[in-house]
Amino acid sequence: MREHHHRERVVVTGLSILDPFGGDSNAVMDRLLAGQSSVRLLDYGDESTGGQTPAVYFDPIDFEKRLGKATCRSTDPFARLALLAADEAWTHAGLPSTTEIDPRAGVNWGTALGGINTLEDGYRGLWKEGRKRLSPMSVVMGMSNAASAQVGMRYGLGGQAVTHSVACASAAIAIGDAYERIRDGHMDLMLAGGSDMPLAFGVLRAWDAMHMLAPGDKSSAHRACRPFHPDRRGLVLAEGAACLVLESLSRAQARGAPILAEITGFGASNDANHVVRPQKDGQVRAIRQALSEAEFPLESIGYVNAHGTATTEGDAVEVSALREVFGDQLAAKLPVSATKAAHGHAMGATGAIEAAITVMALQRKQLPPTAYLDEVDPACEGVDHIRERPRDVTGIVAALSNSFAFGGSNAVLAFARPNGC
Repeated sequence: MREHHHRERVVVTGLSILDPFGGDSNAVMDRLLAGQSSVRLLDYGDESTGGQTPAVYFDPIDFEKRLGKATCRSTDPFARLALLAADEAWTHAGLPSTTEIDPRAGVNWGTALGGINTLEDGYRGLWKEGRKRLSPMSVVMGMSNAASAQVGMRYGLGGQAVTHSVACASAAIAIGDAYERIRDGHMDLMLAGGSDMPLAFGVLRAWDAMHMLAPGDKSSAHRACRPFHPDRRGLVLAEGAACLVLESLSRAQARGAPILAEITGFGASNDANHVVRPQKDGQVRAIRQALSEAEFPLESIGYVNAHGTATTEGDAVEVSALREVFGDQLAAKLPVSATKAAHGHAMGATGAIEAAITVMALQRKQLPPTAYLDEVDPACEGVDHIRERPRDVTGIVAALSNSFAFGGSNAVLAFARPNGC
C-alpha cells in the first residue's frame, strides 16, 4: 500500500464551458465580462398545452459530426454535452490522446436530472403515441451515471467514475470530491464537471407549478434573471456543461502543464432544516470550512461568484451568510457577482460553469458583473456588488465559488492564483 506523508497540492490545468453563447470558454468569458445575456424566450408548448418561458438553450447541435453516430445512438444529450466539455478541457490542458487505462486518473461528474430527455421521450412514446416497445438502449441512456461512464471510457480513466446528483450543488461537490481525492494521494488526475439539459417539457411544467421561474416576453427575456435586484422574480433554467482538469502539482509540473489556478479549499454542509428554504447557518458553515482549509485570511478573498439564482429569499440569505462570515466591515468591500443573470441556471452543471468562470476571473484579473443589476434590493446590501460593467483587480489573490441546492446541500470552492507553482 502506498503511504502518504503529506497532502498534495491540487491545480487546474484545463477547463471548458459549453454555453449557448457559443465559442470556446474564452469567448464565453468575454461576453460575461461585457454583461451580455444568453437568455431568450423558449416556446415549450405542444398541441395540447402551450407555454413560454425565458431560458438558455442551444440551437441544434450536430452531435453526430462531433461524436459519431455510434456514440450518439447510445447517449442522451446530457452525456453528449459531457463528452464535448471533457474533450475541450482535455485539449486545453495539453493532455495526449491515449487508449491506455490509467488507474491513477478518474472522473467525477455532476448532474441533477441525468438522461431526463431520454426518459421523457420514452414515457411519451408509451403513453401518448402508443409505442409497444422502447429502444434497448433506454436504460443506459437514461441513467444518471451515463456521462461519467462515457467520459471515463473515452480517456481510460480507470481510477473511478463517480456521479454526484445533489440538485444545484452537483458539479461543485463533484469538483470538491475530486480535489480531495488528489489532495489525499488517491488520484493524480481527475476530470470534474457537470452537464444538464433540463428543458424537457415535463421538467418545465414542474418548475412552473412551483412558481419559481422568472417571467418575461420577447422584449424582456434577456434580462429576466435579475439576482439581487428589487424586482427579481425567479430563476431561468439553462442547458450547459463545464469541465475542469485537476492534477496534483507534482504531476502537472512533471509534464510542463499550464497551471491556471490552484484549488485550496472545499467546504460542504447540510442545512438539515428544509428541503427548499435556504438556511444562513448551513451556508456559513460551508464558507468557513472552505476558508479554513485554504488557510486564507479573510482579507485575501478578492471575489465571490455567488449562487445568486434571483429568488427573493435565496439571494438575501446568501448575502446574509457572507456578511456573517466576513463581518460587516470586510463584507462591504467584498466583490460579489451572480453570473446566472447571463448564463442562467444549468442545474447540476452550474457549479462547474461558475467554478470555471472563477478560475478565468483570477487568470484575467477581471471580475464579471451581475448583468442588468442597475439597482440593489436593500435586503441584499452589505457586499460590494459588481454592477453593469467588469472590474479590473490587479492584486487579486483568491476567490470563492458558492453553490447551494434544494435539499439543503451547500458547497463552496476556494481557488487561488498560482503561487510558487
